[in-house]
Amino acid sequence: MTDSSPADPADPELLAEAVELTREAGRLTLNWFNDSGLTIDRKGDGSPVTDADKAVESFLRKALSNKYPDDTVVGEEFPEVKGTSGRTWFIDPIDGTRSFVRGVPLYTTLLAMIDEQGPAIGVAAVPALDEAVWAGRHLGCYHNGRRCRVSCETNLNRSYLCASGFEWWPDGAFARVSQSGARLRTWGDGYGYVLVATGRAQAMIDPGLNLWDIAPMLVIIPEAGGRISTWEAKTTPAQGDWLATNGVIHQDLLTLLDR
Repeated sequence: MTDSSPADPADPELLAEAVELTREAGRLTLNWFNDSGLTIDRKGDGSPVTDADKAVESFLRKALSNKYPDDTVVGEEFPEVKGTSGRTWFIDPIDGTRSFVRGVPLYTTLLAMIDEQGPAIGVAAVPALDEAVWAGRHLGCYHNGRRCRVSCETNLNRSYLCASGFEWWPDGAFARVSQSGARLRTWGDGYGYVLVATGRAQAMIDPGLNLWDIAPMLVIIPEAGGRISTWEAKTTPAQGDWLATNGVIHQDLLTLLDR
C-alpha cells in the first residue's frame, strides 16, 4: 500500500467476531486471577509467565485456526504459525502479567489483525474490570459498545501520563517529563492505552514493546482520534519504544523523550 492509496475499511463482522473472541478469552483469565496457588515461571528475559498465559493463548490460537485457517498467527508464548492469506493475528493473552500475578486488575487480553494494507483490527479486553475497547480501520473506536474518543486537553501540565514503569526510560527522559508539570501514573501496560482511547488519560509512554503488545493500539488510538508513534515518530508496526496520546500533546512529549 502506498501513501496515495487509502486503506479499505475493516470488515465489521470480522471485528465483531474478534471482540467476542477476545472478551471470551479475557473471561478465561479470571479462572486464575487472585489464585494463591498460581504457578509463576520465568522466561529467558526474566519476565513472568503463568499457566493462565499459556492456556489463554492456546484458546485463542485454536479459535483462530478453526475460523481462519489460512491466516498467520503470532503470539507471545508459542511459535509463529505461518499462513498464506496475507492476514496476521497478534495475541497477547495477558498483557501485564506482573499486575496479574499480584492481583492488580489492570491487565488486558489483546488481539489484533494486520493485513496487507496495515493495522485493521484491535481489541483490548480488561476482564477483571469488565471493560473492553475495540476498533476497526475506518470503523471508529468503541468502549463497551459505545463510541469513544480521546481527551481534548491541550496543556501538558494538566495531562495525565501513564507508564508501565520507569526503569527502561533512557537517561534524562524521566527527568524532563516529570519536570513538565504532567501527572505521571503507573500500572499501565495495555490499560494505559484504554485510558487514552477513552479520554481518561492523555498519554501512554511505553518503551521496550514487542509487536503483540502494540498491534491492537495501532488501530484503537487513531480510530479514537489520537496519535500513536515510536519515540522516533515512526508509525510502522515494529518492536520498540511507543507513545500514544490524544494527539494534541504528542509532539511536546516526543521532544521530551528525545534521546
